[in-house]
Amino acid sequence: MNHKIALTIAASLLATTALAQDKSLTVASWGGSYQDAQSKALFEPYEAATGVTVKQESYGGMSDVRLQVTSGQVTLDVVASGSGSAARAGAEGLLEPLDYDVIDVSRFPDAFYSEYCVGGDVFSVVPAFSTKTYGDNGPRGWADFFDTEKFPGSRGYRGTVAGALEPAMMALGVAPEDVYTELDSEEGIERALDKIRELKPNIAVFWTSGAQHAQLMKDGEVDMTTGWNGRFDNAAADGAAVSYNFDQGLLDYDCFAIPKGAPNKDLAMAFIAEISKAEYQDDLPKFITYGPTNGAAYETGEITEEVAANLPSSPANMAMQLPISLEWYAKWETTAAEMYQEMLTE
Repeated sequence: MNHKIALTIAASLLATTALAQDKSLTVASWGGSYQDAQSKALFEPYEAATGVTVKQESYGGMSDVRLQVTSGQVTLDVVASGSGSAARAGAEGLLEPLDYDVIDVSRFPDAFYSEYCVGGDVFSVVPAFSTKTYGDNGPRGWADFFDTEKFPGSRGYRGTVAGALEPAMMALGVAPEDVYTELDSEEGIERALDKIRELKPNIAVFWTSGAQHAQLMKDGEVDMTTGWNGRFDNAAADGAAVSYNFDQGLLDYDCFAIPKGAPNKDLAMAFIAEISKAEYQDDLPKFITYGPTNGAAYETGEITEEVAANLPSSPANMAMQLPISLEWYAKWETTAAEMYQEMLTE
């Protein structure tokens, strides 16, 4: 009898172990300090709370998803993505529509989620400046950034069109809420390009990566540059003489999406729902200076007022900024990118 009981218990334990092994999903992000922060704030706490194993990978973006989906060999359940890349991938049929009956976005601003992707963190494109050159009196908004008489010195500017036209349009005096209306034509795009052409003699470097624009400020190679707020915070922590303001910053977000045909689609949906909760998102700023997308994360007491002051999605900072329009990029990015490259090679 005891032998039978022992066998029954052993069989039960094996079944339980097998079930736990079955409950796993594969999540891909971009590696480095960004994925480390996601792991500590989101992925590892999720594992502890649910018992589901999160197998982490680093990947090359939506081109990897496209290859998996088109070949019919999808191994990724969830991917981290830029909002624009996810919007284009969704339109291309590479992503599963998200179920917002499962994922609670009731406290998310509308700008931070879409049909195929839900925001995981918020960052801003801001004008950064050298405190050696300007002290604490750097540019406040894009008109200042483009004003080489008021703020003489060299500039860095993005070498691709994403986040490049909106600053020029605001420097022309267009109100933030009207920027994408004004850019909704080739004539409007050309108007923004003309403003960049005016600044071009002062642009020492057209940067192509976050690491590069941070290094420009660390090395003192330029006096001002556009770029991503978190990169400048990291540079400042490493001793760079750099600061910025959120005035007229461009709010953008990274998000989570599910590749079409993901092997664990339902579990992936539940995973995204869980890590979108405030009690996960309020930990992210402890590891990287990007803001939560869930507004309730600012109410849990984990994010102090001092920390919130430096996060792009805090209510006070959001009020000063322009959310990126995914609709505009879906419609115009290809055309605008060609026009932008022509301007660069003139």
